[in-house]
Amino acid sequence: MSAVPTTSAPATRRATQWHLALMLVLTFATGIVDAVGYLGLDRVFTANMTGNVVILGMALTGAEDLPIVGPVVALAGFLLGAALTGRALRRAATGWTTASTLVFAGVGVGQLVLAGVVTTLGDAVPVEPGTTPPAAALVVTGVLGVVMGAQGAAARRLAVKDVTTVVVTSTLTGLAADSRLAGGTGEGWRRRVGAVLLILAGAAAGAALLRVGLGAGLAVAGGITLLAVLLGHLRARVRA
Repeated sequence: MSAVPTTSAPATRRATQWHLALMLVLTFATGIVDAVGYLGLDRVFTANMTGNVVILGMALTGAEDLPIVGPVVALAGFLLGAALTGRALRRAATGWTTASTLVFAGVGVGQLVLAGVVTTLGDAVPVEPGTTPPAAALVVTGVLGVVMGAQGAAARRLAVKDVTTVVVTSTLTGLAADSRLAGGTGEGWRRRVGAVLLILAGAAAGAALLRVGLGAGLAVAGGITLLAVLLGHLRARVRA
């Protein structure tokens, strides 16, 4: 007699779709965070490390008014957050686990704490292009890099296809390379387009929230992240 599977195919499919929805929500929040970093922290991305590497490369050749210290701090923070999270989740079970909840919750709380910090410090944090960033701005950049690196590593652990929450270059590549125009089936186009549109919408929302203040975007991103965490944790408990 064959063994009875512990999880049915429909249940697995529903869990995958649920994880996809949550990662798309986090992708929107990432767009907000990167808009805040780029426009409020001297053109620094704290989630999209490709952008930081390109900016740093141009700045090192002497391109005018491009930052060097900020991108380096963001890169170091992102790598640290991803490394620590990767180590913490290495022995965790697949799918959404308590460890996943703790990591994503830490991301949301970190964003809310930083929102409070930048609001309290006021004009001591925003950076004018071409000027030396104040220490407070570099601390915010570094910590934000850590939490976004943690998010990226935790999302990678969930392995939702085409949705990393922190970058959409590979998503766009898959969208074009697998399209019917390229001779493919076009499978997965909805999730790919969704990820691109959501990070675009998040960036637009982040830019609009900067009119309220530097902390407004981080507060909204943190709230959205914690909402996604709560839904993910409750769903995992129901499945268990």
